[in-house]
Amino acid sequence: MKKTAAVGLGLALLATFAPAARASPDPSVVVTSQGAVRGTVGPKTRSFQGIPYATAARFAAPRPAAAWTGVRDATRPGKVCAQPAGYPVGKPSTDEDCLNVNVTAPVGARKGLPVVVWIHGGSMMFGMGDLYGPDRLAAGGAVVVSMNYRLGVTSFLTHPSLPESGALALDDQRAALRWVRRNAGAFGGDPRNVTIMGQSGGGFAVCGHLASPASAGLFQKAVVQSAPCLTPGNASRTRAAADAESAKVIDHAEVGCATAADVARCLREIPIGTLLRVYGPQREPRPVSGTPSLPLPVDEAVRTGRINRVPVLVGVNHDEENGMVLGQELATGRPMPAGAYEPAVRKEYGARADAVLRRYPLGASAGQTLARVRTDATWSAPTLDTARALSRWTPTRMYEFAERKTPWYAGYPRPSFPAAAQHMAELPYLFDLALFERPTREQAALGDRMIGAWVRFAATGDPSGGGETAWPRLRDRGAGGWHVQSLTSGTWKRADFVRDHAYRFWSTGGK
Repeated sequence: MKKTAAVGLGLALLATFAPAARASPDPSVVVTSQGAVRGTVGPKTRSFQGIPYATAARFAAPRPAAAWTGVRDATRPGKVCAQPAGYPVGKPSTDEDCLNVNVTAPVGARKGLPVVVWIHGGSMMFGMGDLYGPDRLAAGGAVVVSMNYRLGVTSFLTHPSLPESGALALDDQRAALRWVRRNAGAFGGDPRNVTIMGQSGGGFAVCGHLASPASAGLFQKAVVQSAPCLTPGNASRTRAAADAESAKVIDHAEVGCATAADVARCLREIPIGTLLRVYGPQREPRPVSGTPSLPLPVDEAVRTGRINRVPVLVGVNHDEENGMVLGQELATGRPMPAGAYEPAVRKEYGARADAVLRRYPLGASAGQTLARVRTDATWSAPTLDTARALSRWTPTRMYEFAERKTPWYAGYPRPSFPAAAQHMAELPYLFDLALFERPTREQAALGDRMIGAWVRFAATGDPSGGGETAWPRLRDRGAGGWHVQSLTSGTWKRADFVRDHAYRFWSTGGK
């Protein structure tokens, strides 16, 4: 038996025979399988933060966290996993002992609630679970669990001397899911009704679990937000690609481990700050395929149906790339000039550029026009492709978040064109996020509707209900079956998705 398989079997056995978690008469105290924790109780929810779910040596698979005596304080977030400075969704850290979960549950003695396990985004390079305030989502009728998991170089560096490294983010998340299976009941959740939910990098992680035999049985539903995992390389990478990128780090002058007699030992002794600096903040790492835990590239697994067949809710935002273009505008201090539009299209789309320029003539804003091109090509069409592929094997519903007046980033100058449904724009409707301006009353009302749909999906596999227009499953029987639900502050209805995003143009290679 391979070592990684043995570790997975060992963790499963430990989960089976671990002491049972149980509830406590004091709502601020819960007795988990490792020991008691004391959290905080509010008017609608109770929160328990920073609970260790596993421990791990550098570049090694996670092992169960030790038990404790007495009552552990769980009123503050745990340590943030090691990551460089970069985007505001993260926090610079050199902590490696960082595998902890946060649990938020409704107040009251309710039992058997659906469990939502949130996997944060951040390109698998940045982020922490406690950034996303889950009180409204939990008050909607779910036990919400978020986690910190290893990122960047600490998860994805590969070398023959590091047999367990290359997908440690997924391994950590699986360890958290095993913790949930042991402990959800003590917080009022149903350990047999777990939904994994992720956005962007977290969404690609959800795709990885859908494709992973090692994740089978650990969840019963999945939500994939802004993560078109059918695109090759989006959700996984080959060993060759991972090794080539890792070699540049291992051989770097500041690291200098390539010629060491014991490369693994050398890498484990290098200061974590050095590894973070050399690896840098600009990468988009992904789990390595071709392993027992991820035998196939994720896109191939989805396309051929070799997935964990659970109900899936998959979605995309109407204007994903607006934020990327506006971010560049903020960095340069000026909007994209009109004369830069055609050169940008020619650089990005090469032989297809003439066809793209005919399909997308320059509008009033060069930046907004370019964002539309990129959104349709990189996000919208590939997400429908992903949903269509999933629908051949498992119940699948698709949405498009299409609200126009969305909260902008708090404290930033107003952009030259509306951010609308940019990347991440749906998140302040589901979570409390200090990154964004405070939602208006209308925005909060849409958030309540979305939370209702998400919780219904977690409970039953069907987000319909609550007076909303019916939300049928997507069926891959021609365009008539490609139902994409448009989520706005108005009536929820079927989006004209194929025409709105030039789906047939992009599905034929942009011709």
